[in-house]
Amino acid sequence: MDFVKYQHLERFGTTEVENINFGECYIFPKIDGTNASVWLGSNGVVQAGSRNRHLSLESDNAGFYAWVLQQKNIEQFLKDFPNLRLFGEWLVPHSLKTYREEAWRKFYVFDVAEEKELNHEGDHSLRYLPYEEYRHLIKQYDIDYVPAMTIIKNAGYEKLVQELAKNVFLIEDGKGAGEGIVIKNYDFKNKYGRNTFAKIVTSEFKEKHSKVMGATLKNDKDLVEEKIADKFVTVALIEKTKAKIETEAQQWSSKFIPRLLNTVYYDVVREDIWEILKEFKEPTINFRTLKHFVTTQVKTVKPELF
Repeated sequence: MDFVKYQHLERFGTTEVENINFGECYIFPKIDGTNASVWLGSNGVVQAGSRNRHLSLESDNAGFYAWVLQQKNIEQFLKDFPNLRLFGEWLVPHSLKTYREEAWRKFYVFDVAEEKELNHEGDHSLRYLPYEEYRHLIKQYDIDYVPAMTIIKNAGYEKLVQELAKNVFLIEDGKGAGEGIVIKNYDFKNKYGRNTFAKIVTSEFKEKHSKVMGATLKNDKDLVEEKIADKFVTVALIEKTKAKIETEAQQWSSKFIPRLLNTVYYDVVREDIWEILKEFKEPTINFRTLKHFVTTQVKTVKPELF
């Protein structure tokens, strides 16, 4: 395997991660070190990278590659799982200086990715393993990793901001909080089809994110829009809509999926709004949020279409 750059963490509230907070969100502490990765080369030797380049002993990253070559547990893990790549943070002094003394100069894994076949453009394709899948693997090899702080369903902005102060991972007692948090929704794909993760950085969230996000969600678990989609987006509705499209087009193709999603959403709003008002006692509905959950429900109910 060759060097692959870790994906960019997008600031929460930007279009790249719009709606990432809808669903099951894993919240992780963000560490202020230097980005690093390790993998097994085709020659059977452990390789390492910084954020932007393949490392060598002559062109190291604050001593990271020399350190990695001494870690027999990491070497054994990569030999046992040669298609996996470890991404993490090499904790050396950067902006934040409040980490515990024993925490420095260690590698903390924050993602494990599976190498997949190259796509038609010749790019590397990676599948990021969900936290619950990879943490059990690396714990067996005594590899340090960044633990999830909590899991929140439909994480409102206020709830996420509260988590900033709870990030004391590796921080000296009484020295405040860490750099920020990382938000991962493993079922989320942005409008470009990418499973992108988000971040909130403690030092900059107040000014930037209050302008971006505006009003916040009032409930972090039971959004009325999700309840509406769960109740009204049925198998019958989806199959009826699909059949109508098939009849008109005289075929079914995956290219009709956007039309299917939009039509189901349109029918829920047009046909069921009165029932929705009665069922949920004239709720305040964010229709943008409702559309998101209608799409999610279609994918949940009829996964074979996707």
